[in-house]
Amino acid sequence: MIKVLIVDDSPTTREYLQHIMEADKNISVIGTAKDGKEAVESVQKLHPDVVTMDIQMPRMDGYEATRKIMEQYPVPIVIVSACLIPEEVENTFRAIKAGAVAVVEKPRGPGHPDAELMAEKLLQTVKLMSEVRVVRRFRRKERPKNRMQHSEYGKQNENSLSVSDKFPGSSEFPKTGSLHILNTDIVAIGASTGGPPIIRTILSGLKADFPVPILVVQHIARGFLRGLTDWLSKEISLPVRIPEHGETVRKGHVYFAPDDYHIGITRHGEIVLSRKFPADSLQPSVSHLFQSVAEAFGKRSVGILLTGMGKDGAAELRIMREKGAVTVAQNKETSIVHGMPGEAINLGAAGYILSPEEIAALLNRIRA
Repeated sequence: MIKVLIVDDSPTTREYLQHIMEADKNISVIGTAKDGKEAVESVQKLHPDVVTMDIQMPRMDGYEATRKIMEQYPVPIVIVSACLIPEEVENTFRAIKAGAVAVVEKPRGPGHPDAELMAEKLLQTVKLMSEVRVVRRFRRKERPKNRMQHSEYGKQNENSLSVSDKFPGSSEFPKTGSLHILNTDIVAIGASTGGPPIIRTILSGLKADFPVPILVVQHIARGFLRGLTDWLSKEISLPVRIPEHGETVRKGHVYFAPDDYHIGITRHGEIVLSRKFPADSLQPSVSHLFQSVAEAFGKRSVGILLTGMGKDGAAELRIMREKGAVTVAQNKETSIVHGMPGEAINLGAAGYILSPEEIAALLNRIRA
């Protein structure tokens, strides 16, 4: 049985979430808490396998509770948020940075057309996250976020790997000199569960004058994307935006696929947003992005598949590799869920199997 602690300031919501959880024979709700302070105390006493955490609460909000729990009694925390208030969205991503492993939209009440689907998504996430091994977080003083910091970090990462070094865990080791320069015009990144903090780690490790555009598909609950891009804009030095159809990409800019739209690219560097893809595919789709980049840029591209459940993008990463692109899968040790990158590795799609820090070091070898 998966032992769950539900944290929410609304008695009605706590009761509804408990009803959803206990409808699953593999889940047992061992307690509830009405605010963050009570949540910290309950984790210490009850030792749950998973905590579902609201954000906006009296006495202590979900971000502060997440931080304290991860410092004192680490356990997988799933943020369950309605994402209606800008402050709540911002604190959701602060909680992820503090150690929360996933975020899902708070299920709508009975009678709503999406109620059953949202409940199933919550159950799926709770069960999957119960298997995640988390580590204790230690509070550190925030380093100043400025362009010089990221530029220096990128140089350190780049210099830490000589051209003859082997990347630990790589499925294909670069030959001497092959890593000195990557002649690339574009980078494509796909991620799902656990992706936001990994994307932050990679992007924050890049040089401030990164020479090519970066396209990203991040599976995330509808309504959270703007909060994600706003959060990243404060955390990294590169410009982050949600593009419009037909927009021409610029070097050093990071473009996230909008909610419910696939993102592609033309060989002239124009963004293509569409919904013309199989009805059963994810929207946005990593597969669509990688296929588009493979067709438009071929060997002058980099494809990166990060943590996430399922296999979205794995087959298309192999297509990129077959066309001569540099392809990367995140290693198992640093993935919250190794589904997507693991599938890519099994298909022989990954030229390199790397940690987020190693991915940043690899990207810093790019020359447009």
